[in-house]
Amino acid sequence: MTTPPPDWLPDGMRSPLDDKLGVRIVDYDPDRLVATMPVAGNEQPFGLLHGGATCTLVETIGSVAAALGAGPDKQVVGIELNASYLRAATSGTVTAVCTPVRRGRSLSTFLIDITDDQGNRTATARLTCMTLSPKR
Repeated sequence: MTTPPPDWLPDGMRSPLDDKLGVRIVDYDPDRLVATMPVAGNEQPFGLLHGGATCTLVETIGSVAAALGAGPDKQVVGIELNASYLRAATSGTVTAVCTPVRRGRSLSTFLIDITDDQGNRTATARLTCMTLSPKR
């Protein structure tokens, strides 16, 4: 079952960069977000999924998870990202699964595992986001 984004989340928090890379969040469960991204069009010169595209996927899914936890009256920004690349992805789609490590009032940390179409883990990452009150 897929959980849709809440109405208050602006356009599912999609950005022009996410659109260019083909990032799609497919499940908005607050305790387990899932997103996909095609490898095609996101490769580095040797035909492997580009690390920058992977980090964009991580930043997107983690920031949406932080926004869901913070609620509609807050803004979130990523402040630290650590990624380890474990296996090359060369075709198909990668899937990112984001789970919270800790949710605090001002800082939240998430673990994001990325797998290929065969279920092989291609990367694992940790993202910490800061929750801000919007400027008035």
